[in-house]
Amino acid sequence: MMLTACDHIAEDERLIYEAMITDMSPDNGQEEDEAEVTKRVVLLEDFTGQNCTNCPKATEIIEQLQEACGDVLVAVSLHGGPLSFAGSARAVGLKTATADEYYNYWHFEYQPIGLVNRHGAVDYQMWATAVKEELTKPTPLRLEGSAVLADNVITIQMNATGIKGNTTGKLQVWLLEDGIKAVQRMPEGPANQEYIHNHVFRTAVNGTWGEDFSISEGETKQQTMTQAFDTRWNSNKLSIVAFVYNDSGVQQVAKFEVKV
Repeated sequence: MMLTACDHIAEDERLIYEAMITDMSPDNGQEEDEAEVTKRVVLLEDFTGQNCTNCPKATEIIEQLQEACGDVLVAVSLHGGPLSFAGSARAVGLKTATADEYYNYWHFEYQPIGLVNRHGAVDYQMWATAVKEELTKPTPLRLEGSAVLADNVITIQMNATGIKGNTTGKLQVWLLEDGIKAVQRMPEGPANQEYIHNHVFRTAVNGTWGEDFSISEGETKQQTMTQAFDTRWNSNKLSIVAFVYNDSGVQQVAKFEVKV
């Protein structure tokens, strides 16, 4: 499966973005087209659950894809749906009402299941193929950001630049946490009480479905937003995922750490 994605592709398809860059020597008077050198980043939304015995298999696929793709793939684990776990007095649960809402909105019927740049449900065994396909597409904007935690408030600075055409849709900002030790049912054998969950969706910073966003070619926009810190979160393991999406899918994604 991994032969179909990212670094593990045919030689003539390797380094998609480097191949897109036009060779413009200093003496020809031309400048690089920003649209050609801005990397397309792909969003993989993994709808998972602690009671889902096959979900660790999907996690393995994500780990392989991340190793192959590096920072052009952003994965988010959304604990929602019938196999998610809200927790108990004795066990940590990772289910959120927001992830549940997403699961129901997309009318999923089983887990693990995912979305790759929001082009419809994709079985985890086909994620690699879907990711590779999305990486070949250009992106109409650049998206960057930074986040700092101070005085129990996370301040997020978003920067967007339009690089091709006009883009209208929604800007969505999520908070994730890595390295959470919590129970997970496994494909074989007993539940793993010390399973490590990564890129876990914690909250939607700017609402369940984000906020209206538009940008024109050549335009630059900046926006600041804040998120109250929950003391149950590990401040050293937090990150922000921001993306712009519309009816044509996710247009661009950015991920960056929350600095303390």
